[in-house]
Amino acid sequence: MKTSSDNRRKVVVVGAGAVGATFAYSLAQSGLADEIAIIDKNESLARGQVMDLVHGQPYFPAVSIHVGDLSDYANAQLIVITAGAAQRPGETRLQLLKKNAAVVRTVVTEVMDQQSSAVMLVVTNPVDVMTYIALKFTGWDRHRILGSGTVLDSARLRYLLSAHCGVDVHNVHGYILGEHGDTEFAAWSMTHIGGMQIEAFCPNCGHCADWRAERSQIVQQVRDSAYHIIDYKGTTCFAVGLALVRITSAILRSQNSVLPVSTMLNGEYGLQDVCLSVPCIVSAKGVEKIVESRLPEDELAALHASAAVLKQATDQLTAEQ
Repeated sequence: MKTSSDNRRKVVVVGAGAVGATFAYSLAQSGLADEIAIIDKNESLARGQVMDLVHGQPYFPAVSIHVGDLSDYANAQLIVITAGAAQRPGETRLQLLKKNAAVVRTVVTEVMDQQSSAVMLVVTNPVDVMTYIALKFTGWDRHRILGSGTVLDSARLRYLLSAHCGVDVHNVHGYILGEHGDTEFAAWSMTHIGGMQIEAFCPNCGHCADWRAERSQIVQQVRDSAYHIIDYKGTTCFAVGLALVRITSAILRSQNSVLPVSTMLNGEYGLQDVCLSVPCIVSAKGVEKIVESRLPEDELAALHASAAVLKQATDQLTAEQ
């Protein structure tokens, strides 16, 4: 049953496919939200996902879950856009550009029509370009719209490093920055294991024959992870669903968490008018602040190279409109 009020922690999930449904499932179990509304153009799919979820309510914290409509945008605290064409085997995220740009424009128009004051989290791929489109189309302040960015990629990096180094993943901290895609890179200067900078930890850990070569292989595994998973089972959903819960937690609880989300850069890191992932403080406002770390020359060059690819994509899309 639909019972909402303005003081509830309300999340609207746009898209009832694999990612949207898995996120809703993970979010329901987290206890973070008071209300979850699921919206999809295929209302039967949304209704089926909701019915399946509510039958599990005896086993997770109290939360209202219902099929949403456009009016749900008006009093949402967070709107999460997962709708769009799925990435197919062999297809890059950037190839999704034209198809999903139209989807995002439609959704943000509907949100604006409801005069929503929510924070908007874009997940639809290619996420950096879609975040840019949402920002430009709405004209909202840049803090209110963010992309899921490389939060998932950074989790993949942490997992692979933990397995490689034989250390609990919770003691491994690091970021993948730039595009959520083929030009992303590991910010090794910001990577720590047990509080020790990785350049100091790895030469003495005994697990590496050639740390420089092996870390390049790890980054490549991170970049290729989605392609492999899509080849194996057709879609990624579990890890990204959990990554979205982490971002949601930072917003609903205003945690001021440092997360590598996709955000508009206006001079930070020497970049202008492009959305990509850098460390950001995430709160109830969305992106509270961009953390402008001093990157070494090679990492700053990698960030600029990633930005160039994304700017080319957005420029091409703009030119074809």
